[in-house]
Amino acid sequence: MMVLILRNVRPGFRGRLTRWLVQPQSGVYIGHLSGRVRDRLWETICEEVDLKGGSAILITPAATEQGYRILTRGEVPKEFVDFEGLTLPKSSRAQS
Repeated sequence: MMVLILRNVRPGFRGRLTRWLVQPQSGVYIGHLSGRVRDRLWETICEEVDLKGGSAILITPAATEQGYRILTRGEVPKEFVDFEGLTLPKSSRAQS
């Protein structure tokens, strides 16, 4: 199972993704793809984000303690950091 979240990409590109994934909400896609297809799809998504702006977050299964990994591309609203093997969102608030 994978989860893909897109922001600010072309509507036509979003429509193309529904060939492989289900879109339960605008910009959110879920599905079960082979690793090879998922990786090729991620390459295509990265090209789209790099050319047209926007952002993408991909959450896929992985052999980690959490059981998943998070890939990001573009200007995502949260930064994810590795903390002793765990992927955690980094707070954007300034520390005083």
